[in-house]
Amino acid sequence: MKNEWNRRTKLVHGGTRRSQYGEVSEAIFLTQGFVYDSAEAAEARFLQAGDDEFIYARYGNPTVAMFEDRIAALEGAEAAFATASGMAAVSGALISMLKAGNHVVSARALFGSCLYVLEEILTRYGVEVTFVDGPDLDAWRAAVREDTKVVFFETIANPTLEVVDVAAVAEIAHAVGAKVVADNVFATPVFSRALEQGADVVVYSATKHIDGQGRALGGVILGTQEYIRKTIEPYMKHTGGSMSPFTAWVMLKGLETIDLRVRAQADNALAIAEALQGHAGLERVLYPGHASHAQHELVKRQMGKGGTVIALDIKGGQAAAFRFLNALEIVVISNNLGDAKSIATHPATTTHQRLSDAQKDALGITPGLIRLSVGIEDAEDLIADVMQALEAVTQQ
Repeated sequence: MKNEWNRRTKLVHGGTRRSQYGEVSEAIFLTQGFVYDSAEAAEARFLQAGDDEFIYARYGNPTVAMFEDRIAALEGAEAAFATASGMAAVSGALISMLKAGNHVVSARALFGSCLYVLEEILTRYGVEVTFVDGPDLDAWRAAVREDTKVVFFETIANPTLEVVDVAAVAEIAHAVGAKVVADNVFATPVFSRALEQGADVVVYSATKHIDGQGRALGGVILGTQEYIRKTIEPYMKHTGGSMSPFTAWVMLKGLETIDLRVRAQADNALAIAEALQGHAGLERVLYPGHASHAQHELVKRQMGKGGTVIALDIKGGQAAAFRFLNALEIVVISNNLGDAKSIATHPATTTHQRLSDAQKDALGITPGLIRLSVGIEDAEDLIADVMQALEAVTQQ
């Protein structure tokens, strides 16, 4: 792979390792272990494996390595470690760096499982966590301390689509020596430049846009070569959160088309957001790529596009939201996002149901809120489907 190749070329060819058979599509190395030519060779590899040498699937695998190399090239990272799921990436990135007595500052608007890791798991082992409003830079400044080890945030919050200023928060964190860990799922690898803007570590649920076709769970952690090899790799190989070879192959196939898919999804999302402005059945329409979003200028500067997810707040609360969901004909009801198929989710009763009513209120997760992950279907068909579902709500 050449550094001067453009994005789409890297997404098709980056990181490829061909066997002696010269296959066109990447090979799936479905093996848990590897054979050594001699006892001396085994000893040498355990002491220091080469770049194209492997020991055990929990430590690394040729198919997984291809995915890691390709996503690192896309993200502009020195190295990557592929994990079994997005939450394995989030928890691994945080826990591997932290110990009792450390301090973490996090945005409070997070996916429910991310909140659980921060509120329940880290604090159980003596890590102090302070939560702040992600868009409020003064809150970040007030919260970080000399002993702050890590700051964590979703670049675009799930599901309320608040946007964190990556460069500004990174500057605040680095002033006290803290590392910046950014969950970049909603920003997508296509539009994000989080590492370039100051993040030290980026994590993805590869289940989302990277696969993007509802087939497999996966995650990835990206950062410097030293961080991945000396911090993440020892932690992950001993705790068992590595990605399977078959999943890595699925993710490689997903990367080949991610740029095309995500750009089409973002265009569709903007078209839907524009069509819904001022609709009588909605309390609000939230889409970072639309001029009505409070942080639209930051989004343009930070990402260029607004991503693939819209939030709709249906008038009439949960009952109206359920009527809306049940009336959809093209958009499916599920709790995933970033898929080629459009997906609608009711966060208050699914992805964020474990939160108290007070927490939901503080985060803006209202009973009428719908998270709409926009797919690659025809935009006119999607707009018509959402409109008829809204009409079904108002008719009852």
